[in-house]
Amino acid sequence: MRSTLQGKTLFVTGGSRGIGLAIAVRAAADGANVVLVAKTVEPDPRLPGTLASAAEAVEAAGGRALAVPTDIRDEAAVAAAVQAAVDRFGGIDILVNNASAISLTPTAATPMKRFDLMFGVNVRGTFACTQACLPALTASAKAGRGPHVLNMGPPLSMKPHWFRNHTAYSMAKYGMSMCTLGHAAEFAPLGIAVNSLWPRTAIATAALQMIPGVDTNKCRRPEILADAAHFILTSDTSVSGNFFIDDEVLVAHGVTDLDRYAVVPGTKDFIPDFFVD
Repeated sequence: MRSTLQGKTLFVTGGSRGIGLAIAVRAAADGANVVLVAKTVEPDPRLPGTLASAAEAVEAAGGRALAVPTDIRDEAAVAAAVQAAVDRFGGIDILVNNASAISLTPTAATPMKRFDLMFGVNVRGTFACTQACLPALTASAKAGRGPHVLNMGPPLSMKPHWFRNHTAYSMAKYGMSMCTLGHAAEFAPLGIAVNSLWPRTAIATAALQMIPGVDTNKCRRPEILADAAHFILTSDTSVSGNFFIDDEVLVAHGVTDLDRYAVVPGTKDFIPDFFVD
């Protein structure tokens, strides 16, 4: 029988929409508890989805939701969100570092405010959330609950073509991946698995639609990452230190019909995502 996330507690950053919400809803379908961490409280016409609507989706899927408005760049706010999760559900078994900021701009066109945002959310936020969740994850390991950290970061690469057009963004995303590399080794003695997951193709999210010239009809839906994440998060904690690609995970687990994830079924010419050679 396939393992489930029933009764597990997930702490999901950037959980109000897109990939984070898809992962949360998939876990909720198993009967998981989901702590949704994001900044969006009021509706934004450019980016549909709020913490309240995400919580409704999680509970409609069969899970229990706790929405905690949080700026993950704020150390005190992260600590408060983690404490709220522990107070509500008794602990944290899984951390999904999904929140991310993007600016696909060359150096001259990258304001330092945008540089700081990407490093503050992608690198500092990932590190801060991992640090704050570590005591709860350690307790989960001691209780035999198989804790995981999943970072939505790409495979590490030093190839110049992944940097030359958007050095700041590439450094910020690889910062998340370096957390995977380091924390997988650091936390192995604690019994905590740490992995990265990245899409092979562009994923149709509201954020992607804000990038000029992107044809979302040539993308896959966030559910492909949610299903891949589910396989990873239900794996034994010996599965750690990996940089997984979504479709490779699914195929390895016997899911060969990937057409279901296409925005337009039958699409063959998908837009490739960054960082995958």
